[in-house]
This record gives sequence, C-alpha cells and structure tokens, in this order.
Amino acid sequence: MMGCQTAPAQLFYDFCLDDHVPADHLLRGIDGHLDLDSVRTQLKPFYSSTGRPSVDPELMMRMLIVGYCMGIRSERRLCEEVHLNLAYRWFCHLGLDGKVPDHSSFSKNRHGRFRQSDILRHLFETVVERCLAQGLVGTEGFAVDASLIAADANKQRSVPGAEWEAKDDASRSVQEYLAVLDDEAYGAASPVTPKFISSSDPAAQWTGAHKGHAFFAYATNYLIDTDHGVILDVEATRAIRQAEVGASRTMIDRTESRFGLKPGYLVADTAYGSADNLAWLVKERGIAPHIPVFDKSNRTDGTFSRSDFTWVSEDDLYICPAGKELKQFHRTYATPRSGITSEGTRLYRASKKDCDACELKQRCCPNTPARKVPRDLNEDARDVARAIAATPAYERSRHRRKKVEMLFAHLKRILRMARLR
Repeated sequence: MMGCQTAPAQLFYDFCLDDHVPADHLLRGIDGHLDLDSVRTQLKPFYSSTGRPSVDPELMMRMLIVGYCMGIRSERRLCEEVHLNLAYRWFCHLGLDGKVPDHSSFSKNRHGRFRQSDILRHLFETVVERCLAQGLVGTEGFAVDASLIAADANKQRSVPGAEWEAKDDASRSVQEYLAVLDDEAYGAASPVTPKFISSSDPAAQWTGAHKGHAFFAYATNYLIDTDHGVILDVEATRAIRQAEVGASRTMIDRTESRFGLKPGYLVADTAYGSADNLAWLVKERGIAPHIPVFDKSNRTDGTFSRSDFTWVSEDDLYICPAGKELKQFHRTYATPRSGITSEGTRLYRASKKDCDACELKQRCCPNTPARKVPRDLNEDARDVARAIAATPAYERSRHRRKKVEMLFAHLKRILRMARLR
C-alpha cells in the first residue's frame, strides 16, 4: 500500500543541531582548526563605542569562509544558503533561530571596515600561521606564478589610453586607481600607455595574453611552498609582466618579514627570468633561481649566437669559436670610459684584423666588419640560473611548480573566480 506522510502534531521538539552535521563534513574539520579570536581585537578601532550593536564580525567571517569553501560567490545567495542549510548554521554558530545578516552588510563592510583594517589579509595570515604550527609548510623551495582573471569591464565603453582622463566626479574605482598609480603593481609597473582604458575600472589591463581575443583583466599572484602547495602570500596586480615580477618580490619580502620564512630556491617560469630579477634573487636575497633565463640572444639566421662564445670572467673577455678574443677596449683611453650602453650592456668587440682573416666570418658576422657581443650588467646572475638549469634538482623543482597551476585551477573551476564582479 502506498504510504502517505502526515505532519506531526508535536508542540515541543528535542533537536540538537550538532547531531545533524556529519562527522566527516568539510566545515566540521575546518571548525576544529579555526581561530577567530583576534578578529574583534583587529576591528575594534573601526567601530563606534556607542550606538546600536552591529552584526558580529566573526559571523560574517565564518559566512565568507562558507562561501569560499562551497564556491558560493554571490553574497545574496550566500545569505540564503546559510539561512536554509543546517551545517552552515552550525558552523556560523547561529543555531536554529539565529538571524542571518542581510547581504548588503557584506558589501558595506567590504568597502568600509574590512578594507580599512585589512582584516581579510590578517585572517589569511592567521591561517598560514596555523599551517606553520602544524608543520605543513616547507621552507626548502617556493614557487611563484600569476594567472589572469577577467575584469568586469566592457570594451565598448572603453576609451583609447591616450584620451583617458579622470573626471571631477569620478567613481570609487577610478579614485582608488588614481591613489595607487605610484604602486609597482599598477601605474608604476610600466611607463607604456595601455591601448584601451575602461572608464569604469581603469586599473584593469587590456591584454591579449591568451593568444585569442583581447580583454580587460587583472592578475592574481600566488607564492606557495613546493612541498605541500600551501599558499603563503597573494597579491593582485595589473596583467602585465613587470607588475607580476614586482609582486613576486613583494610577496617574498612580506613572507620573510611576517613569518621569518626564506626559501632556498624559487621556481618560476620564463616571465620571471629577466636579468634584473635574477640579479635581485641571487645578489640581494641569496635565493637560487630555478627559473628559465629570459634570453633573446639566440640567432635564427644560421650565424653564431652569443652562447657559442666562451666567457672568461678572470680576463673580462669572450673567446670566439675560432679562438680569438673579444674585448671591450682594444686600446687605452686618456679619459677612462664606463663601456656601459644605454640598454645597460657592455659591448665586447673582436679585432677587425682577426675577423678579416677568419674562415668562419660568413658564419659569424657576414654583414659587419667585426663581431660584437653584448653582455648584460647582470649576466653573472643569468649564468647562475643557466648552471642550475643543468642540474637534476632543477628538473625536480620544475615538476613541483605545477602545484601552483593546480591552485589556479581550483580558484577558477571550483570557486568559479574566472571573472571578477
């Protein structure tokens, strides 16, 4: 016989919320390690001592964690889900009759107290500290990378970069961009004027980095440990290489000053292999660069590349494939010269007499009287990176770097942060 459910007529219920949250639920595992005691202390200066009590900031933090873990991007939907889901109510300490805050409270606090107090970074660093305390962070090597996230900016409403100017009644996003123009992550990253600028979000960078249709985007930068893939620092920048390299330096310095962590080596892709960045790692920070060298010296016309010449550091010269010397100066000048070009290189020249009589001239310098080889001022740091690239440790670290790509995939596919709101 088909059953038919009838509504119980009980007046009182004995209901324990904790009994209805599974023991293996993700939020139960997080709650056992979550410590938000410092949230109120951090936010106290940003609240008035009088007036009506506000929404508990710890409640909002717990709700944001629920949204992050469960991939709920919409604050409106987050409030609805917390209101309906028993596990979410249990995690947020709401009980059965606790009132869920309105979604507008999140927006107001994000652009107000949360931003002014930097509480979200404080919460992030608290989580990193817990990972350190549990031994989940290795200090042997770190990896750094950047990934593009599309901005909520319309190409049809943009203007050419040379024509853009801020209006007197500029929006909040425009005012914030003007306030950070001198930061390395934004305006100061590159003197090049963008091709297009969004009137509503000028900090977004017009980029064609995906080799398809160009779009407005930001870059999210991760610094992780290569042992367990724990994110140690995050930095948002414009979607240009110079800003990403600057963000890597910021994150390395901040991680060292905040947690006392300094890696033995840093793994990254070719975008971080410029001479200046390699010199900063090797000479200023003492970090081994497991990074491919960004090098455009290889020739494709069949003539000798710079790599075919042997560098002799003791004598400050190159030896060509024919065994002849290339020096900066072949005579002594009355007024000593620095020998540094406007591009930040030193030019090493062969003798015209040697090149004229050389059998390899057609393979070396067929269109010039003598061969010249430029050497960057930080070429010694590039040589360090090249030497590391020939070791087995380099091959292992390249495989471990893929952990940062997995984290970007999680951000975009699971948490659905493929586009900013």
